[in-house]
Amino acid sequence: MINLLQITDSLTSAAKRVAGDTNQDGYLSLWELLSTGGWIMIPLGVMLLAVVYVFAERYLAIREAGRIDVNFMNIIRDHIVSGNVVAARTFAKNSNNPVARIVDKGIQRIGKPIDAIEKSMDNVGVLEMYKLEKNLAVLSVISKAAPIFGFVGTLVGLMQLFSSITTSNEFEVATIAGGIYTKLITSISGLLIGLIAYLLYSYLMTQIDKTAHKMESAAADFLDVLQEPTR
Repeated sequence: MINLLQITDSLTSAAKRVAGDTNQDGYLSLWELLSTGGWIMIPLGVMLLAVVYVFAERYLAIREAGRIDVNFMNIIRDHIVSGNVVAARTFAKNSNNPVARIVDKGIQRIGKPIDAIEKSMDNVGVLEMYKLEKNLAVLSVISKAAPIFGFVGTLVGLMQLFSSITTSNEFEVATIAGGIYTKLITSISGLLIGLIAYLLYSYLMTQIDKTAHKMESAAADFLDVLQEPTR
C-alpha cells in the first residue's frame, strides 16, 4: 500500500511538472491547465468563441421573432371580416415578425383561390424558417468537429511523447504519465466544447420549432378568416 501511494504521488508530481505549473506553487490555474494542450487549443478556442457568438446572435433573433401580440389575429380578423383590407395589411406590415409577414402575404393574395393563397403563405414561411435557422449549421458542425480535434491533439501529443522517449532512450513511468495527462486536456476540452455546442443547438432548434408552430397556427387561422362572411 505504501509503495502504491509513493508511485501515485510520483505520478501526480510529474504530471504537474509536465502540465505547466509555471510558478511552481503546486496548483494549476485555468490558463496554465489549458496551455498544456499545446497548439491544438487554438482552433478549439476559436470554435468556442464561434459557439458563443452564434448562440448569442441567434438567440436574440429567434426571441425577437417569437414575440407576437396575442391579439394580432383578432385584429386581423376584425379588419378582414369588416372588409377593411387596407387596414389589415397596414397593421400586418407594421408588425415586424414572421407571423405578420406570412399573414401580410395572404392579405396581398385576397381574391385569389384559397389554394393559391395558402401556397404563397407557405413560400413565405419557408423563407422565414431559413432566416431563423441561419448559421445554426455552425453549431452542428462544431458539436461534431470539436471532439475530433481534441482527440487528434491527444494523438499528436502522444506521438511527440513517444518520439522524445525513442530519441532520448529515457523511459520513466512518471514522465509518460505526466505527458499523457497533459495531452488528455485536448480531448477533454474538445468533448466539452462539442457538448456545449450540441446543447445550445438543440435549445435553439426547440425555440425555432415553437415559432414555426405559431406561424402555422396563424396561417391556418387566416385561411379560416377568409372563409367567414364579411359584414
